[in-house]
Amino acid sequence: MQVSVESTGSLGKRLRVEVPEEKITTEVQNRLQSMTKTTRIKGFRQGKVPLKVVQKQYGTRVRQEVIGEVIQNSLYEAIAQEKLQPAGRPELEPLDMDQKEGLVFTAKFEVFPEIKLSPLEDMTIEKPVCNVLDEDVDKMIEVLRKQHRKVEAVEREAAENDSIVIDFVGRIDGKKFQGGTAKDITLEFGAKRFIEGFEDGLLGVRAGENRVLKLKFPDEYTNIEVAGKDVEFEVDVKTVNELVLPEMDSEFFSIMGVTDGDLEEFKAEVRKNMVRESEQKSLIKVKELVMEKLYESNKIDLPVSLITNEVSQLQVQFKSRLQQQGLSESDFPVGDDSIFREQAEKRVTLQLLIADIVKTNGIKVDHSKVRTKIEKAAVGYEDTSEVINWYYSDKNRLAEVEALVLEEEVIDWIMDKAKVNETELSFDALMN
Repeated sequence: MQVSVESTGSLGKRLRVEVPEEKITTEVQNRLQSMTKTTRIKGFRQGKVPLKVVQKQYGTRVRQEVIGEVIQNSLYEAIAQEKLQPAGRPELEPLDMDQKEGLVFTAKFEVFPEIKLSPLEDMTIEKPVCNVLDEDVDKMIEVLRKQHRKVEAVEREAAENDSIVIDFVGRIDGKKFQGGTAKDITLEFGAKRFIEGFEDGLLGVRAGENRVLKLKFPDEYTNIEVAGKDVEFEVDVKTVNELVLPEMDSEFFSIMGVTDGDLEEFKAEVRKNMVRESEQKSLIKVKELVMEKLYESNKIDLPVSLITNEVSQLQVQFKSRLQQQGLSESDFPVGDDSIFREQAEKRVTLQLLIADIVKTNGIKVDHSKVRTKIEKAAVGYEDTSEVINWYYSDKNRLAEVEALVLEEEVIDWIMDKAKVNETELSFDALMN
């Protein structure tokens, strides 16, 4: 077998393979000879069919089958011989199947780029550090109380910290517009979920009252069809509700999982959860920073086939999110893949860089860390052992966790070599 390689670009390769006729003829003859023992042809007893008869009837088909197998086997032998690493499936150029004197075929493909990692010592990472303070715990407790508040209808004017249930109709130049009408909407004063002036205009209303608000959409409003336009909302108030926070007692503590403790034990539990959340958030933030720095400092040639595959995956994920939100592809057409291309290029670049770091430096998955991560994921479930077994009972689920742990190992490896500056952040600043 003779092999020659031609470069067709920075990553493109054109591989030409020549297979001698003897290799093909020998295999064809072996198969035809074997067929004489099993083939049934009218006029001959089974096992007594002459080779020439079998060859005449089946020779062309058998040769084509052999050529197909020889191409497949020879292609990968040639790739291994030339020490090439295809980044995608090789594409065969049109082949003359009637070749009689040996076989010549050509395949085109891209190879993985050669990666030379930029010096990690030149990389600077700002690592967020968070100390959960007493005032952070107190603020979180108020958030928890608001999450478990009760709503009580009142016969008075709506005030700050109340909520109201309303119907409204919006009109621009006297005409209704799309998205400007709604029923049974809960408005919580202070949440600032409506355009400027909407909440303020309803302070002081009572149940059963009708009020007209003359406002203006912001110039940068998300719906460009109404942005910057004057609008009139006719609002019908159905109920005014007072939001009653739960008392700081054993009943409230039990909601948060503290059944045998007092206020101090409850605060300790809240703090523990906040510390865990801040550590997870810090880890995510560090990962984002490292990945961004790694991407910015290492520009490499990317195989088109990998980009194309990644774009397809992003499109599938996008369509899935649309469906989960009750939307359809027609709401956000995804035919143009250019909106995904930049993200695809970034993801492929990072995948190649991480794979190279893992291979070059012999980084392995620490299975004890895999176990720890799974155990942390099981915290909060009634039967933690069932959750742990759920992960270990499926190779794909376990592989996902192992991939996360391996990625974290790479992050730690990079952090050990890069310059790390710790930046102290408050709990709110870190989480938001």
